[in-house]
This record gives sequence, C-alpha cells and structure tokens, in this order.
Amino acid sequence: MTSQPIRQPVRILGIDPGLRRTGWGVIEIDGNRLIFVGCGSVEPPEGLPLASRLLAIHEGLAAVLGDLQPMEAAVEQTFVNKDGVATLKLGQARGVAMLAPAMFGIAVAEYAPNQVKKAVVGAGHADKNQILMMLKILLPKAEPKSPDAADALAIAITHAHHRQSAALKLRVVGA
Repeated sequence: MTSQPIRQPVRILGIDPGLRRTGWGVIEIDGNRLIFVGCGSVEPPEGLPLASRLLAIHEGLAAVLGDLQPMEAAVEQTFVNKDGVATLKLGQARGVAMLAPAMFGIAVAEYAPNQVKKAVVGAGHADKNQILMMLKILLPKAEPKSPDAADALAIAITHAHHRQSAALKLRVVGA
C-alpha cells in the first residue's frame, strides 16, 4: 500500500494593472477549494509624474508580496484601445505589475480579459456586475472595495483554474 503525498495549498496573487488603481487579490487553492486571503488596490496620489506613479505601484505590490507571500502570480493582458498613448502608459503599469512578483522569484502568468471573464462567469463578454456576483459565490468571504480588486481576484481564480497549463507553457518556453 502506498500513501498519497500530502498536498499543500497554493497561494496565488492576481493583479489588475492600472496607473490610477492597480488591483490585487490573493487566494489559496487547496485541491478544488478556493480560499479568500485578501484584496485591495494600490492607488498612487493624483498628480504625480509617471515615474513616481510607477514607483508607488511597485512599492505597493512589493508590500503585498512581502506580507502575503504568494507562490504564483497572474496579470491581466492589456487590450489595445484607440488611444495609443493611454495603451502605452497602461503597458508600463503592467510591466511594473509583472516585475514586482518576478523580483520575489515568482513566475507570472498572463491571461486575456475574455479568458478571465470566461473562467469566472462562463462567458467571455460578461460585465463587471456578473463577475462580482460570481465572486460572491466562489469566494463568499471576499468583499472587494473596488472593481480593480474584484478583477484581480477574478484573475487569481483564472490562474487557479489554468495553472497546470500555464506551468507547462513556461517549461516549454524556457526549454
């Protein structure tokens, strides 16, 4: 008779990058069970120069990483909109959001917005209210105070559902 290895919960950080508010959400996955750990947002003061806003985002995420110690991280991919300058600035915030976990030695997975909506709600074109309603079902103890924190929890849940294939992709790309 062989015994099964003891399974450890995995703590996941989801990040919804933005220059005004970068949402973060941390969950644990234990088998098929999702457990809420915490959520919030990093909000740099209005009027700061771009470099200072990016620094504030980095420092805020580094504090979350140090306090909650996730093992894996996921970030939402940027969708391209009509305003090229806004897209570039959002890309810079996204770069900081990917850099912070990487500096802690944590691999970062990326998910398209439609993939996040489909994983949480079941439809790729769900609205924010539908995502919030599903979050209340999937993580009853979670009470995100901003849409960005709710989106970050949804990104973490998406990673929980797709983490095996994301890890395989990282191994294949790294080989």
